[in-house]
Amino acid sequence: MGQERRTVLLAALVAGSLRLVGLLRPVRGDEAGFTLVARAWAPSADSLYGPYFVDRPPMLVATYGLTDWLAGPLAVRVLGALAAAALVVLAAATARLVAGDVAARWTAVLVAALCVTPLIDVVAAKGELLGLPLVVGGCLLALLALRRATGARSLLLAGAAGAVSATALGYKQSLVGGLVFGAVLLLVAVLTRELTWRRGAALAAAALAGAAVPVLATIGWAWGAGVRLEVLSYAVWGFRADASAVLAEQPASAPSERAVLLVVVAAGAGMVAVIGGLLVHVRDEVGRDAAVTWAVLAMLGADSLALAASGSYWRDYLFALVPSTALAAALLVRRRSKRGLAMRAVVAATAVSSAVSLVVWGGVQVLDRQELDETDTGAALAAAAEPGDTLTVFGGRADLQLTSGMASPYPYLWSLPMRTLDPGLERLRGLLASPQRPTWFVEWVHLGAWTPEAGASLRKVLDEHYVEVGGACGDHRVYLRRGAERATPQPRCHG
Repeated sequence: MGQERRTVLLAALVAGSLRLVGLLRPVRGDEAGFTLVARAWAPSADSLYGPYFVDRPPMLVATYGLTDWLAGPLAVRVLGALAAAALVVLAAATARLVAGDVAARWTAVLVAALCVTPLIDVVAAKGELLGLPLVVGGCLLALLALRRATGARSLLLAGAAGAVSATALGYKQSLVGGLVFGAVLLLVAVLTRELTWRRGAALAAAALAGAAVPVLATIGWAWGAGVRLEVLSYAVWGFRADASAVLAEQPASAPSERAVLLVVVAAGAGMVAVIGGLLVHVRDEVGRDAAVTWAVLAMLGADSLALAASGSYWRDYLFALVPSTALAAALLVRRRSKRGLAMRAVVAATAVSSAVSLVVWGGVQVLDRQELDETDTGAALAAAAEPGDTLTVFGGRADLQLTSGMASPYPYLWSLPMRTLDPGLERLRGLLASPQRPTWFVEWVHLGAWTPEAGASLRKVLDEHYVEVGGACGDHRVYLRRGAERATPQPRCHG
């Protein structure tokens, strides 16, 4: 086994192994929400998932359901570790194809470092991480179809590239990088006469046919389950437009702060330096390999626009930029000039940054200094609850909900769906005033945080039907339905 392969395999092993530390930490909010949706999944004509709403594709929810069925809610993190290891190997293979063995080694190190840095996220396994091997796999297949195969085999590879890249959308709708890379790669290859128009059209048709397969499979499943197509479309695509409008109308201090932090994290993780290096030397790289360089730039642009359009700017959204960052580095590290040496130094600094971050993060965990208010409160409620009790959390903490072991009669486990689909809180007020009201109610976020008038109206209904009993970590309130007698929750709060 050569040095290049040993480096790639070692990097993949390190990435996969370090991601397994997530098994030692409690379930996170999104992971808990997807798990709850999967457990209660009961599709109908008017609801994609049944009692709960989430704006994610069925493939992601099915994956959470399967891993939860196999080994509980944390099992998805094992899949996340495997995804990280696979991503390292696939990124190295793609880098080798476009830039040689040296680039493959350095790309493997870079991707491994980005997959395990706590600056982004070393714990949770969500769609952003699970879909990345498909994105990079699509890029690899597109390159093989264009440059390493002829005849029917190239058409089969192009079809596979389309299918694999489109499947990534089943984990996160914004993971369009593989599709964009393949489309631009093919277009520029035709424009620069690397391919004839006829051959390019044949490959494009094969890729489109492949991309249609996962889309048609999802539509077919929805039809078979009795879900109306407009319901599927809204949950997967339409909701995001409405949610973006809500985010734009409400105070932007928190999203703005997260956006600034996102840029700082991207810089600290080395992503800004890698991307900046490609942009500085883009003219030379286009001259050397126009099709690949423009494809990488297009993928980077599409993923950056998708991140900006999200309006939320959570740190793990940076995972979507890993494929384009990796290929940008590959184009530069292959050179033996100062440019190549500088990029190798950037990759080495990224690895050091990741290692230092892991040591600091590990120290915080060992000293038990990280706050776990949501799961600590959920555990206390689970101990105080009786069979048949229900719970609704205002502010959307699905990790608290899952840990409590109680179902919610309110369909919105996240705050954004609540703010978008129940902006005046009429549905929640009606629930709290009805016989179906939950046994417990947790005010995790102040009732007037987003809509003061609606929050004041909700407060009146809450005071009428509930009594505050305390029992939450942090500055939060727990309420018990009037007439219900339960032990007072006694949480053991970390941090």
